[in-house]
Amino acid sequence: MSVVVMSMGAYDEDEHERRERKNNTVDVSEDDDRTTYHGTVEYDSGDSTEDLLDQFEAIKAEQ
Repeated sequence: MSVVVMSMGAYDEDEHERRERKNNTVDVSEDDDRTTYHGTVEYDSGDSTEDLLDQFEAIKAEQ
């Protein structure tokens, strides 16, 4: 029976390199179509910072 002893540093480096090779390859299938989003996005920046902080404090007080 033979036992192979590998230092943790060597394992970590080998494992890191293996994962890097795996992560650097991208499998692109022909059926990978991107979803197109149709719609609008609205931002309401009407509240001041103080109003938002007051609202936050009120929510915290309710809990």
